[in-house]
Amino acid sequence: MTSFRDAEAAVDRLIEIYARNTAFLRSSFEAVVQGAVPEGRIRAYYPLIRVSTDTHGRADSRLSYGQFSGPGIYETTVSRPELFRTYLVDQLSVIIRNYDAPIEIGESSLPIPLHFAFFEGAYVEGALMDTLPRPLRDMFDVPDLAVTDDAIVNGTLDPKIGDPLPLAPFTAPRVDYSLHRLQHYTATSPRFFQNFVLFTNYQFYVDEFAARAREMMASGESDYVAFVEPGNQVTPLGEAAPVEGEELQRLPQMPAYHLVRGDHSGITLVNIGVGPSNAKTITDHVAVLRPHAWVMLGHCAGLRSSQQLGDYVLAHGYVRDDHVLDADLPLWIPIPPLAEIQVALEGSVAEVTGLKDLELKRIMRTGTVATIDNRNWELRDQREPVQRFSQSRAIGLDMESATIAANGFRFRVPYGTLLCVSDKPLHGELKLPGMASAFYRRQVSQHLTIGIRAMEKLREMAPERLHSRKLRSFMETAFQ
Repeated sequence: MTSFRDAEAAVDRLIEIYARNTAFLRSSFEAVVQGAVPEGRIRAYYPLIRVSTDTHGRADSRLSYGQFSGPGIYETTVSRPELFRTYLVDQLSVIIRNYDAPIEIGESSLPIPLHFAFFEGAYVEGALMDTLPRPLRDMFDVPDLAVTDDAIVNGTLDPKIGDPLPLAPFTAPRVDYSLHRLQHYTATSPRFFQNFVLFTNYQFYVDEFAARAREMMASGESDYVAFVEPGNQVTPLGEAAPVEGEELQRLPQMPAYHLVRGDHSGITLVNIGVGPSNAKTITDHVAVLRPHAWVMLGHCAGLRSSQQLGDYVLAHGYVRDDHVLDADLPLWIPIPPLAEIQVALEGSVAEVTGLKDLELKRIMRTGTVATIDNRNWELRDQREPVQRFSQSRAIGLDMESATIAANGFRFRVPYGTLLCVSDKPLHGELKLPGMASAFYRRQVSQHLTIGIRAMEKLREMAPERLHSRKLRSFMETAFQ
């Protein structure tokens, strides 16, 4: 282990170790494929960050991160440090400033799985496995679910007495797992993801977002430097078409689109499709990138007779009938509204529509959103769910919002929800093809404009304000 009191130098050392060790694994695998079969196991290790403190003293209590729960040794393994460079420098700088403690960098005892040494779309060719004289897992380490879990963020980790305590919310294998999954589900590299993420459940929003982004790039006048589409198709500022990447024959399950800024403070839009399972899946993986905020921008059923099609619903509470997170985040845990997100969303609705005060209430209601896992709930006996929705004071019903907010709470990622009423099933206005098409043409553009403006407002805030202390528990990692 080598000690550093400069965060930049410490991260440079992490990058050096990681690059060397993953290159060793890739070259060793290539040698095996060419016939150079080793007698023993080929192994390389993740880099490690270690910080020790002997004080109970609290550092800057205004911040939600950069503090230790008490004296001890804190460690985390690291993957892709070049991708997380800005994040790592920031986190280590706060610790050095708060505790005047050296940062130790070295190799861990946790092996890097061979599959995770290949990234950015590369993979271990399955057909080659049949030609190897020895089983792959006899020569290389492979992914191990025993060390790939969410025990730290779920608050269920129970370290043995004397063991180091976690420094970061995710271990290196957990990060690697999600980085590979992001590439698979969104067909874009994790390096293009921005710190402000919009989730939607309709392709109409994607079409509008892409059209605007292409216009920005072609004009040559924008704060954004590039637009990235699935297939890693990159259109730089000043160009009218992609200059790199590959046009896909078919879209992935949850395609992602990125308006890129040089400091990753741009906007990513992901079409997550329909349902809480997709919502959990994508947020499980985006969370390892440590974004500054994510917001659900979709459609919902309006539950009040006073609502009109096209009205907005700003969620300040959730009924979690989605069930996909019940094992990770018990239902008795409240999912609070976050003031900074709420203010940005409400302010953006007012700014874009030109309405304020009582007039704003004509088109927007703040209240509880219920999220369910049964799209055809209308076909059941409605008395029981309707009674529960009424008791909860719900004003909107969808299939994703509570899941995204709950996972934001679980992963300490600031979250919010702004929905648009697209049908009123309790009042005879079902979502039918003709009605839906007219609604989408009229409302999508304004709704997306509001979402983009809200993200720009959040970008103007310091990250320290966004990463709220209300998302932190008693025993937290020092890393945000």
